[in-house]
Amino acid sequence: MKRTLSFLLPAAAMLLAACGGANDRPSFPDFQEMADPAAAFADWSAAGDTPCASFVTTDRRFGKSQLPDVEPRTACRLMAWRGERVSAQLLVWSAQPVERLVCTAGVLTSDEGRLPESAVRTRFVRYVMSDEFACGCCKRKPQDFAAVLTADMLDERPSMALEACTVRPVWITVDVPQDAAPGLYRTPVTVACDGDEQRLELAVEVTGRTLPAPSEWRYHLDLWQHPAAVARVEGTEMWSDAHFEALRPVMKPLADAGQKVVTATLNKDPWNHQCFDAYEDMIRWTKRADGTWEYDYSLFDRWVGLCAEEGIDRQINCYSMLPWNNELHYYDAAADRIVEIRANPGTPEFEAMWRPFLRDFEAHLDAKGWLGKCCVAMDERSPETMDAAIGLLRSAAPGLGIAMADNHASYKRYTDLDDVCVQIDCRVADEDLARRRRDGLLTTYYVCCSSAFPNTFTFSEPWEAVYMAWFAAACGYDGMLRWSYNSWPADPVRDSRFTAWPAGDTYLVYPDARSSIRFERLREGIQDYEKIRILRGELASDNTPEGAAKRAELEAAVRPFEAHDPARPWPDLLRRAKETVARLSE
Repeated sequence: MKRTLSFLLPAAAMLLAACGGANDRPSFPDFQEMADPAAAFADWSAAGDTPCASFVTTDRRFGKSQLPDVEPRTACRLMAWRGERVSAQLLVWSAQPVERLVCTAGVLTSDEGRLPESAVRTRFVRYVMSDEFACGCCKRKPQDFAAVLTADMLDERPSMALEACTVRPVWITVDVPQDAAPGLYRTPVTVACDGDEQRLELAVEVTGRTLPAPSEWRYHLDLWQHPAAVARVEGTEMWSDAHFEALRPVMKPLADAGQKVVTATLNKDPWNHQCFDAYEDMIRWTKRADGTWEYDYSLFDRWVGLCAEEGIDRQINCYSMLPWNNELHYYDAAADRIVEIRANPGTPEFEAMWRPFLRDFEAHLDAKGWLGKCCVAMDERSPETMDAAIGLLRSAAPGLGIAMADNHASYKRYTDLDDVCVQIDCRVADEDLARRRRDGLLTTYYVCCSSAFPNTFTFSEPWEAVYMAWFAAACGYDGMLRWSYNSWPADPVRDSRFTAWPAGDTYLVYPDARSSIRFERLREGIQDYEKIRILRGELASDNTPEGAAKRAELEAAVRPFEAHDPARPWPDLLRRAKETVARLSE
């Protein structure tokens, strides 16, 4: 297959050159944030002469140039199950410049013992440029949309400068070990501004409850991965050893959030280059001189194997028999060139291309031991094209699973698909959910550029990411899908906008494996889902009047999250619902 690679890689190189090129990688470790459009309207006349620090809610993003209107809080108390990650937000602001801002947390200690030093992380929150929902799924020119500098990326750097009349949030994360002794743990948090220190206190009450490890969570998290974006940002050759090593730290946080699905490709870019980077081939197709086919699965196998090594090994979703432009390509050995063809579903060309591949792919997966976890996945295609693909799949490779992301409200046509994911507005009926669960089939929902609320845009409220798991729990879904884990735009650490769709729609984490407020809150919601699932299981077998009362109380707390109405007081409802879960967990 060396000839195939020799033809495909130059094309990839030309694409990179057109988009800026791998050698023009921005200097991500140290960079200047974009100018804040709101700075011209800021009023710091009420600010004092010395820097200030206060704990604040994790439900809000705080503007970089706006003097915070917050009640000063020098202490923060969190509650956690063993095995849970919890977060706090600290805000530092100053009317005068600070050359060196350092925030550190000590070791969490209680009468029962202490947590490991590594349990607490402090990360500066960096500001990226964002925009607004406006027309949702539409092409965008920056000048036509409101520009907003928003706090999102979490940066591990040890110190930062604080410009005059600016704010710097700090995100504090506590990972409670599963074997931690229950009790109240405390630690000082020190904020040093050019050596002048302020001391605050963080307390974490660890309960006797234990959350399973993320690999054991039932929530079906499916965030699509994009290896080509990592190659471009890291400046590595696509599918080189260096590229695969660069992928590992990006996949690890995803596995730690309970990700269940590997995103793989079958042929040419399934989404017709809708992202800054096209999706690159994982399987090389060659038509031999005698007209028979050969398929090189080495890159596919290595990618799936890497994800499994990092902890993502429950399912493999392969896109797609129905690429958005119906185009496929292969290396023609007789002609010694790459051939591109259009194979419309239901045509003889479609059958001729896909039938031999599906048979060979099924055999390969069976030999690897992956057949039972692999699905051929289709994304937002019409019922007519789905019919053609499903019919051929069941005929040629009945051992392959089938997954579908559905925005046509057509899930009822395919009652036995292994993995059905519906757009959030296309609610699956309760009876269908019950039947699918009884049959061992997955049912999830998704949001994308068409959903103003809830979502994980860089301008979305942070609590929306938590709400989305409560929505799944209330509606009876097994989890959620989001199309964009790391489809990075041109300059992702500075500017989250893209030429199409609202800012942040294309990614949830940042280069160099840096997390975000959105991603941390998404994980928080998944943990809540797991707590609700555990409590539901325990209370289902409690036939006492007290058990019935607790079941009713739990469902009364969860049920309101069925209605994704942005006008409702969700932060307050989330707070009270979390308190109910905590009380019922005692």
